[in-house]
Amino acid sequence: MKTLTIRGQVLAALALLTAQTAMAQEVTFKIAHFLPAGAATQKVVLQPWCDEMGQLSNGRIKCQFYPSMQLGGTPAQLPDQVKNGVADIVWTAPGYSTGRFPRTEALELPGVLPLGGLSGGRAAWDFYGQHLQAEYKDYKVLAMHGDGGMNIHTAKKPLNSAADFKDIKLRSPNRTIARSLTALGATPVAMPPAQVTEAIAKGVVDGASAVWEVLLPTKLDEVTKYHFETPADRPVMGATILVVLMNKQKYESLPADLKAIVDKTSGLPLVERYGKAWDEATIAARNKVKAAGHTVTVVSGGNYDAILKQLEVVEKEWVADARKKNIDGEALVAAAREAARKQSR
Repeated sequence: MKTLTIRGQVLAALALLTAQTAMAQEVTFKIAHFLPAGAATQKVVLQPWCDEMGQLSNGRIKCQFYPSMQLGGTPAQLPDQVKNGVADIVWTAPGYSTGRFPRTEALELPGVLPLGGLSGGRAAWDFYGQHLQAEYKDYKVLAMHGDGGMNIHTAKKPLNSAADFKDIKLRSPNRTIARSLTALGATPVAMPPAQVTEAIAKGVVDGASAVWEVLLPTKLDEVTKYHFETPADRPVMGATILVVLMNKQKYESLPADLKAIVDKTSGLPLVERYGKAWDEATIAARNKVKAAGHTVTVVSGGNYDAILKQLEVVEKEWVADARKKNIDGEALVAAAREAARKQSR
């Protein structure tokens, strides 16, 4: 009986020691993305998010950032970097990895997402929860958000209508927007944000499809003078979806209390951080270029309708491609539009 009592005490002590060790465990998340450190994704969203997790964990959660692809590779390789443990967390655009996340593209089609970071982000997160979890089964998805909507920034030629897109070269961020630019008569050129400013300065392209948020960090405002955007009360002409992905094994290896902190601060709260940051960055960038004498054109109602009509072929082509992959594209687009409509009610 005495031996059993001592054994029980030893086991209890070991259990307590194990629990204390788990509670004391510290972790530093390696976070990679493709923009400079001063961009909103790190400065306004991810760093404050990390600070909050640090406070809630009494300093046991820390973050080390690797902006501008400092871990090597290209933006298209970020999903593999986080999946393989090169990074613990990445922020990237699924559309950069062409064809890898086909269902996500439903959110990027013309006339789907509402304009704005906050409303677009909430719609994207709702759609993810209903329709995209299987597509990201290899990851712990911490956030999915929109980019605020497709805008066009050009160096020499202002855009006012669909006819103005004919025969100009424009950078495209994903294949859905590339198809949209093609349908409008432009020539799309795929390239990551870091290369766009130099490409415009050298005349490789005439301008770029890029959101307001990316304009200032990449100094795109220094090489463009004309800016073309969607009316505030209409769905965007196209979009780029962005995600925060975490290595699944890294997440599962966390002690329960740190997992709870990650869960509490990610998901919709992190999506809304992005949405608010994107909306604020849009206002700041738009105000700066206007103050510099740039021309900002909000496409008029009739021209907007004509553009959306011309872009209907993009959705048809996407639905046909999805069918070849045994994906019900029509149902996904309808669901994406319904998720967007919820944000307009």
